[in-house]
Amino acid sequence: MRVAALLCTVMLVAAPAFAADVDGDWSGTVSTPMGDFPVAFTFKADGDTLTGSMLGMDGMKIPIKDGKIEGNTIYFAVTLDFGGMPFDLSYKGTVSPTEITFVGEAFGMPFEFSVTRTTAK
Repeated sequence: MRVAALLCTVMLVAAPAFAADVDGDWSGTVSTPMGDFPVAFTFKADGDTLTGSMLGMDGMKIPIKDGKIEGNTIYFAVTLDFGGMPFDLSYKGTVSPTEITFVGEAFGMPFEFSVTRTTAK
């Protein structure tokens, strides 16, 4: 019984160590039928909560929302504004030390791309 309790305690304390290291700046390119578009993100992890921003086409930072971290997987959404018309994008990313591979969704259509770390924490 004590061994099980000790093991559970160790796992709970060590769990944050297994969380994805996403803090910092990341950039890449999304390929579309209309050409390639640059993407850039800044992330900050706080436990299992992910905050940060995406760099918009106009150079303005767009805050991410509903950000969460589960192991090496991150989830978040952004809302873009096209002339007063909100447009939601959702993202799921798999984090490695130097790359995040994303599956995004817009209008129910998935798209894939990856970003690489440009600066750490």
